[in-house]
Amino acid sequence: MGKHAKPAEKRGRAAPGSAVRARPLPIKSTVRLRRPVDIWHKPALSAVAALAIPDLTLFALGRLDLILYTSAGAMCALYAHGLPYAARARTLPWVVLGMVASLGIALTAASLTTWTALLVVLASLIAAVHKMLCDATRIGPPGNLILTFIAASAFFVPQRLGEVPQHVALALGTGVLAWLVCMAPSLVRPQGPERIATARALEAAAGLLRTESGAGGVESAGVAHARHATAAAVNAAWHTLFLVPAHTPAKAAARARLERLLIRAESALGSGENGGSAGLHGNQATADGYDNRYGRSSANATAYANPNPNPNPNPTTTTTATATATATEADRLVAWARDVRSGRPLPEAGLSTSQAEELLGIEATESLGIGADERVGVDAEAPGLRRPAPGRPRGIRAVLARLAPGSALLPIGARVALGCLLAGWASMAVGVGHPYWAVVTAASIYQANTTLSWQRALQRTIGNLLGLLLFTALLPLIHTGQLAMIALVLAFQLGTEACITRNYWLGSVWVTPMALLLTEFGGHLPAETLIADRWIDTVVGAAVGLACCVLVTNRRATARIETALARVAEAEAAALRLLAAGPVPGADDALETGWARDRLAGCLVELREAVEVAAGEWWQRALPEERIARAEQHGHRTLAGLVRRLSAPALAA
Repeated sequence: MGKHAKPAEKRGRAAPGSAVRARPLPIKSTVRLRRPVDIWHKPALSAVAALAIPDLTLFALGRLDLILYTSAGAMCALYAHGLPYAARARTLPWVVLGMVASLGIALTAASLTTWTALLVVLASLIAAVHKMLCDATRIGPPGNLILTFIAASAFFVPQRLGEVPQHVALALGTGVLAWLVCMAPSLVRPQGPERIATARALEAAAGLLRTESGAGGVESAGVAHARHATAAAVNAAWHTLFLVPAHTPAKAAARARLERLLIRAESALGSGENGGSAGLHGNQATADGYDNRYGRSSANATAYANPNPNPNPNPTTTTTATATATATEADRLVAWARDVRSGRPLPEAGLSTSQAEELLGIEATESLGIGADERVGVDAEAPGLRRPAPGRPRGIRAVLARLAPGSALLPIGARVALGCLLAGWASMAVGVGHPYWAVVTAASIYQANTTLSWQRALQRTIGNLLGLLLFTALLPLIHTGQLAMIALVLAFQLGTEACITRNYWLGSVWVTPMALLLTEFGGHLPAETLIADRWIDTVVGAAVGLACCVLVTNRRATARIETALARVAEAEAAALRLLAAGPVPGADDALETGWARDRLAGCLVELREAVEVAAGEWWQRALPEERIARAEQHGHRTLAGLVRRLSAPALAA
């Protein structure tokens, strides 16, 4: 069940179609610190480098009043660090263009009118567009927040129309610099992002094996959670590898080795109930045709003997041997993950005959031109590399589908627009002349559901208050000169990225003084006025934004579950028909099995996401919890069957 859901017997029965309130809003979990994300230093160092170069240049030229415009482009260096470099090279220009377009609209509006109420309206609409587009494209952290902060600030910067092209050009130029900074690591570790995604999948798979082993075969909540986490990590890693081009034999070979490791991680999903460990520890002999293509013969393949060859084993002995083999496999996956992360040569992972046949089947369809248009980021001549299962929209079509009428993103966009608008006007009503901070605060708290928005509002308020205290304490240092201010901005940016993945409130402690310093370069305000305005804006923005979040409910959240359940049922039915037909030696059957596995895994991940969103939303119909639990249990069982079928030893002749 989801982290916000409760068992049906504890929540009580609700009549179909009735409205129910979500669980009480959490407090302790809202402020609890987590482990930092493994790649936090990558966006941190990229942003610091992209900010430092133009900031120091402006300092040398004596034009630090332009720092807001250069920061707009430089902040784009925070995006797309989870994407392979080829995909990052294509994605970052869109981020830069979105940032520059938003800045251009804001500056043009600021040059044409000084009517604050109208500027708040425009800033609120831009914030809503940012939220919907970032969610629809799934751009990832930091999402819409940076775009909205820069644009909302620019709406209230004094501007002349003739200056707008110059300022937009500065943002575009530093956006190009941000692109270069983000692409620079590809010269040192060209496989870095896909290696990290693969390592995460290996670690999740090892965690699943250890959890199942510790549960003693019982389907506990911990096992279910570990299985969901593994399915999500494996699914994300495959989508990352699908974006890796293979234009040369060397690149194809490198990606093929990562695919082998990911297939072994995926094999963990075939363990558990009724699955034993056959899929993990069976015969892993590989197909010579595939291995020789990449300079590796089946003689070098890792072979895993059956841990208990006795046809009539003692149950205790079998259980002990299986547990030992499972622990060994988990340790092996963790060791491989360390090698993959470290940049050392990729480990060699053996494949079953069926898995190798699947890859050969892909090569056969590609040689005939079948499904070539379904490939994403893979050169048409790269043989035997897995690609997404056909039949699902991708790219721009997928984004448009997520924004189509009836989309769950539309109520979220309405929340953002209304909340930012009312927060900005409320801030004006209490005397704040430039209420951009209230708009940004309201925009920042809107998450996928009411519970998460409540958490973000509390985190934002706590973090901003502590950040204002930090800014106050550093005022003597800030007043020493502009060079000290630049150094503090860079330090705050590094601190933000180091802390924000541990908890948003901790990151906000560093974001707040950095934002205040960036606005200080363009025009000085008394410290007392600046701090008081920001505190009023924070409280007003969080309170009004949260109120709008509660009042403008996402009634489509439960409908999204119904859609996801239907997709899981459809994918499971197709998979069951394939399993009922029995395995057929050959590439075609392996290829169809692989596609069925990918479709079902993706549908299960989408279902879990839909449940997590709806479980934290207020005033929803009662969730179909029994149907969800049954669909997930049966779906993962069927998925395990597909994985075992591809991981099983070769059929006897």
